[in-house]
Amino acid sequence: MASAAARSFMLIGQCIAHETKNAAKVRVKKLQFDERLHMYFSKHTNFYAHDPDKQCKVGDIVLIKVLPEKMTRFITHSLVKVVYPFGDVTDPITGKKCVVSSYRENIDKRNEMFGMAEEGASNFDYEEAPERGWQEGKKDFTHKVGYYSISSQNAINLLLISDNDHVFM
Repeated sequence: MASAAARSFMLIGQCIAHETKNAAKVRVKKLQFDERLHMYFSKHTNFYAHDPDKQCKVGDIVLIKVLPEKMTRFITHSLVKVVYPFGDVTDPITGKKCVVSSYRENIDKRNEMFGMAEEGASNFDYEEAPERGWQEGKKDFTHKVGYYSISSQNAINLLLISDNDHVFM
């Protein structure tokens, strides 16, 4: 049986929203066995991976590895590579690009045989589509922080303010 260090050497997970600079927050899904029910249940663990080049964006599937020693209190892993960029679904077995439940090449063959639809998603050309991130700063704000966390004390203060309609801070 492999040791815990060998099992957690390389992990694959999804990049989620975070506020940390030079790091990516990665959610790794692990299956945990329940002895009573004899079933596996998914358990999510979040890791911070060192990403100075800002390679990954929210939603990307990434590969991370354990650092020899911690960089900071939170950063314990480093980003190896972006396996699958968000929105560009690839079948892991065949390596072909997918759209919902069909391969893109099958959609292209169908369009050649029967022609393109006048309206709808089937007349979208994936070969001519620009890469993700070309609207960064205009309409695509996935490279920025999407939310700000509120500390528990500030949340209590907000609740107290909402209870007293006449009191404002």
